[in-house]
This record gives sequence, C-alpha cells and structure tokens, in this order.
Amino acid sequence: MNIVILGAGQVGSSLAELLAYENHDVTVVDLDSLHLQRLQDRLDIRTICGHASHPDILAQAGLDDADILIAATQDDETNILACQIAHIMHKTATKIARVRSKSYLDHPELFNNDTGAGIIPIDVLISPESLVKDYILQLIEYSGSLQVINFSEGKVRLVAVRADVNGLLVNKKIAALKQYLPVEIKTRIVAIYRRNEIVMPTAETVIKADDEVFFLAKSEHISTIVSELRRRKVKPSRNIMIGGGGNIGFSLSQALEKDHQVKLIDRNIEQARKNAEILDETIIIHGDVSDKDLLLEENVDEIDLFIAVTNNDEANIISGMLAKKLGVKRVIALVNNQSYVELIQRNSIDVAISADSITTSHLLHYMRQGDTVKVANLRRGTAEAMEVIVHGSENSSDIIGKKISEIPWPEGVTIGCIIRNDEVFIAQSRLEIEAEDHVILFLSNSNSAADVSKLFSPEIKKSWF
Repeated sequence: MNIVILGAGQVGSSLAELLAYENHDVTVVDLDSLHLQRLQDRLDIRTICGHASHPDILAQAGLDDADILIAATQDDETNILACQIAHIMHKTATKIARVRSKSYLDHPELFNNDTGAGIIPIDVLISPESLVKDYILQLIEYSGSLQVINFSEGKVRLVAVRADVNGLLVNKKIAALKQYLPVEIKTRIVAIYRRNEIVMPTAETVIKADDEVFFLAKSEHISTIVSELRRRKVKPSRNIMIGGGGNIGFSLSQALEKDHQVKLIDRNIEQARKNAEILDETIIIHGDVSDKDLLLEENVDEIDLFIAVTNNDEANIISGMLAKKLGVKRVIALVNNQSYVELIQRNSIDVAISADSITTSHLLHYMRQGDTVKVANLRRGTAEAMEVIVHGSENSSDIIGKKISEIPWPEGVTIGCIIRNDEVFIAQSRLEIEAEDHVILFLSNSNSAADVSKLFSPEIKKSWF
C-alpha cells in the first residue's frame, strides 16, 4: 500500500516506523529536514522537505499514486487544506486528518460522512486528545486495569490486569478458573506476560502472582473477573486529581465531574480561569502539579486516582511519582517518550500511556488487508489484538466451515472469541467459523498481522473437472 504522511512529529513518525516495518511504501513530508534525515537513516522510507499543504510539495510526494493520505501536522488548517487539495487534484481514495481544535470537532457536518454530504473531503478525523481522554475513561471504569480495548462496538472487551498475590485466581490452572467464577461468566485468557516474557496460555497454565493477564469477556462481566484477579473487591475511583488543564485535562474533568469529586491543577492562570468558567463541579487549582507543598495542601493522600496529562513528559513523571509517594492509590501518566515508559512502568506510576501509540492503534486497521475492523497495539507495540470479519464461502475461504483447532494459525496467535449475529461465543477448539463472523485475535508478535490478513482473505479456489 502506498501511504503519504504529512508531519514528522510523534504521531507521524510512529506511523511511519510501523508502516515501514510492515513493508508499505511510505513517504513523509515535513519542514524539518534534519528530522526527516534521522527518519530516513533508520527506515526504508521516502522523505520530502517542504510545506505539507503546498500543491507542488504534495505532487512531489506522489499523491497521484497514493492509496492513503494521513495529514498529521501540528496545524489543523494545514491538514484540512492538504486533504482538500488531495481530493481535488489527485483524487486520493482515503484522506485522514488530525484535527485538534474543538471548534472543528464540534461541527462534524463540515466533513465527509457516510452520505458524503460534508463540504470538506476528509474521510477520517482523528483527535489524539479525544482518543487519550476516552482511553483514560476506560481505565477509570475498571479500577486496577492496565489496558482496556473495546471490540465489536463494546460487546466484548480485552483487558490487561496484574494478578495480585492474594487474588482468588492466582496459583490456579486456567482450566479450573470456571470453578471460581459465576456460571454465567465466560472468559478467555489470550496471553500472560511473566517478567516481560510471553506465556501462551493452555488449560494447564498456572496464573502466578504479578502476571500481566490479558483476557477477553463480555463487557458486563469484566468487573467481576478483574476483582477475582486482584486482592479484593476493587473500589471505584471517586476522588480524582488531574494535573494539566489543557485539552485532555479539561475534557476529562468535564466527563468525570458529575459522578466524581475532581480537582484540576494548572500552572497557566489564563487557562485555569477559562476552565473555571465552563466546568461546574470541578475544583480548579492554580499551581505547579509537581509542587509537593501544593499537593499536601490539597490533601493528596485522600485521592484515589492521580492523572498527569500536562504537555511535558518530565512533569507528568515527576508529579506522578511524587503523588504516589504522598499516598495516592493509583497513578496514570501521559508519557510519549517510549524510552521513558520502559523505565517508569511499575516504578511508582501504575499506568503510563502514550498519545501517539493510542492514535496509531486507532488508524492501523485502515492499512490492513482484508476486512480488519479494529487493531490495537499492546505491550508498547510488540503485540496486537485484531477484529477481523470473515468473508467468502467454503469454496473461497481456507477457514470457513473449519473448527478453530483445524486452522493453521500463525505462531503466537490466540483466538479470543467470535461474534455472530450479535451473539458472543468465547473461543473453543470445536467452534466452527462461519461467513460474516467477527473474529477477535491476539497476536504475541505484531509481525504476524500480514499472515493473519492473508488467512482471512478469500480466494477463488481452482476446480478440476
């Protein structure tokens, strides 16, 4: 697939790296020639130095032959204009634009929709800030979770949780788990990470304390399973402190303030005043989120959850670690530098999240062969979960009409569940795959994605007469 990316910032660079490793033809456009050179030195990609919305630069980038344009510069207007030019001058099939301004996002009628009625030809709008907000809200819904991914419009969820030493399911074989769960609850453990090493689960695998357990279940059953893997009934986070009053911090406060007690700290006095005018229940605090005296003054030891979402990684890390030391039960920090994530995960900070990783996950399924509905990056990009629709018939497909155990799945692939006519079937070896099934898979190695896509792509089989 031929893909043009505008902007070599965190989102653009992350996408370029991932797509280059998947052997797509990638061209990156940016004004920073030094940044482009660094990308080209380590990736097999093409780069163009120039303004991302100039027609001559877009022509040089090869939009005439591009399958997808991803406009991910820091400037909304540049991204919007580039998509307009791509549509008019190059008839680019799929146009994806990063748009941050709430003023644009509040008027989706301006953009292309399912009927094509929008006046601005953008097929997919992405807002990293909105994606991060939604991601954090999922983590809040299931206290104790490390990652929560929705599939099939929320019918099922993939959840990662760390098994507590006193959890009821710890030191039990996977085959015995049903004895400890209510009869109506069905789950499938798709992977276990033990000391950062993958353990592909079987019926005889024993869950150990401190394991990072990935499981799939119906959404309404998640809380019960999380509680059984943790030490005790996990209490919801009622008292929440948020560091950073920008787009993410503000939208989180707005979403949480009716059902939670929220405090929002911001060092920018103008931004703090603006937020105070709009937010009804949130307590707005002007100050430095890394100020120990301020945190103590605001009774940080009574806070259930501290969320650090300033635009500075170092401030998020320091304030998160300080809050934990002062008695906060759980800390979530926005950390975009992946080298930091490796160092701090579980070192005082419970969950470190990355805006570019979340955004990349949101876009991946557009670049995959076959009818891939959703792709989610897991374990900082080393693993993946996918939702794929099965098309074809027994004559054109290698998997339709076969039992899960009969299919030659690539190494490291686990089938989590199948959604058929809105009914969820937790995967079992004897379950047969039918046309139009939605299959949720876990890939311990993201490089297996291409093999999975081929397996799901129907081909006309030769008939011999």
